[in-house]
Amino acid sequence: MELMPMPKLSESTLNAINTLGQWLAQTDMASPADASAAQLVVLAGNAALPTLETAAQISNAHALPLLITGGIGHSTTFLYAAVARHPRYNSLRTTGLSEADLLASIARKYLKVPEERLIIERRSTNSGENASFTRQLMEDKGLKPQRAVLIQDPTMQRRTAATFAHVWRDAPAKPQWLSFPGFVPRVINGERNLTFANPQDGLWEVARYLSLVLGEMPRLNDDEQGYGPRGRGFIEHVDMPADVHEAWEQVQNDAALTGPLRSRSLI
Repeated sequence: MELMPMPKLSESTLNAINTLGQWLAQTDMASPADASAAQLVVLAGNAALPTLETAAQISNAHALPLLITGGIGHSTTFLYAAVARHPRYNSLRTTGLSEADLLASIARKYLKVPEERLIIERRSTNSGENASFTRQLMEDKGLKPQRAVLIQDPTMQRRTAATFAHVWRDAPAKPQWLSFPGFVPRVINGERNLTFANPQDGLWEVARYLSLVLGEMPRLNDDEQGYGPRGRGFIEHVDMPADVHEAWEQVQNDAALTGPLRSRSLI
């Protein structure tokens, strides 16, 4: 079911949302061309289909193996819905497929990634397992890249990078993980409602995007409630810059944003 449009926001809250979105979408490369020194691409399963297209572009441009990690988890239905709405991919069967298998099907059929370059990890059900099962699979296959491109939904890119760093913290030889979601969402006030400045096929609705951003920020706190070493210990410590702290405070204090999302049980 489609979500109701989000109402317009004040410029200060709009700027704060975009500050958070840019920070969450950790980007360590200027462009796909910078992946020429990498030996592997890893895509963590998610429902933002442009990330798959970025992964395929890098894999094809540099003839790199593409490892897709993702089983069936609590967000898999969002991927099914994104594929069903997509103007090119909507003929594919989705129900019952792992995220990795579904994304690999798109990569083969539409994005021309050769079968011999695809590696599938289909057991993981969350971001921690994405990382730990990816490490296990790489070790089983003897993959020891010095550099690897890591791609995820931009709202989860920074946490995913911190999760992979945590899982590899004791590895004798660890890759340099280069985060690259491929795009950074930016929201603007449209004629009537909030909208994306850079709309693409296969993206979430704006309300879903905002709920992901607001839900992601507390996870990155290194406190008793967060995922860092002082909390649940799922990720490495993440430094949060002052401007990001300020943006987070602005967003939490604006009822025009949090009210509608809470009323829809999205945060």
